[in-house]
Amino acid sequence: MTSTTPKPKKGLSLRLILILLSLVGLNLLASLQIAQWSFSWLPVAASTAAPYVDGLFSLEVGIGAFLFNGCVGFILWSVIANRAEKYDESDGLPIEGNTKLEIIWTVIPFIIVMALAIYSIDVNGKLDTLGPKNKYDMAVNQSAKTVASLDGLSEVGPIEVISRQWNWEFVYPNGVRSSELHLPINQRANFLLTSKDVIHSFYIPAFRLKQDIIPGSVISYSITPTREGRYRLRDAHFSGAYFSDNQTHVIVQSKDDYSNWLQSTNEKPLVPGLSPGTVQYQKRLSKGNKGWATVPPAPPPMVNDPGNPDDPHEA
Repeated sequence: MTSTTPKPKKGLSLRLILILLSLVGLNLLASLQIAQWSFSWLPVAASTAAPYVDGLFSLEVGIGAFLFNGCVGFILWSVIANRAEKYDESDGLPIEGNTKLEIIWTVIPFIIVMALAIYSIDVNGKLDTLGPKNKYDMAVNQSAKTVASLDGLSEVGPIEVISRQWNWEFVYPNGVRSSELHLPINQRANFLLTSKDVIHSFYIPAFRLKQDIIPGSVISYSITPTREGRYRLRDAHFSGAYFSDNQTHVIVQSKDDYSNWLQSTNEKPLVPGLSPGTVQYQKRLSKGNKGWATVPPAPPPMVNDPGNPDDPHEA
């Protein structure tokens, strides 16, 4: 009677382990480079909040690139090194579950998700310190300036941001009204966001700022611009037919230029401000008011400085 002894399981060879470690290292270097490139995919950073948002975005891109490269690399390696022979139509080996492997691919994603969650919470905490926001329920016709509790650390404002279908109006503490938002560099500005009709969204990509504006309430929000330039403010929430045209400029300038602008603009008479929706609506009426039904846009706001929509902007 002959006895058979089970053959010991073969582990990974040293050569294969070194190859795998080399590939993982190359993937890590490539992912770090892609994460670094991701900063250039975003608009210019023009506020104190931007570096924190960009850092979180870069981390997520790097992790995603590492996982994507790893999965694609494993698929290519399987196709090239472990493909069946040309005329082999047999079934593959019936491999059962691998407990160690299942634990590994459960624990690693859990660690990644928890790390991202902890880092995101930390970033949100820093953003809340740099630009705190509070919502106050008010009657629509009540002045935003009656809000008792504002950002006590702000150096500029409060600046009333009034959104309508489909135009923007900005009212400064000295009473100046404009269709473009002017801000001094390196000074914390406080906004009071209000809507006269439906939900709008106050979105400045260069500031990494996006805040929905709810009708019947005032939202106090603060941010500090850090780069002079002309940037774009967009309505990022669907608010009707012409919401995509509801855009204007944010002009960040030196403290002296900002003060001079406030003083000189205060002496100008009120004129109709920018209202891109009105222009589009007039084109519609000239063609017989055809197509999907839409509400008429709000009248252009009366402002001291209507601005120039044709001036170039950076982001």
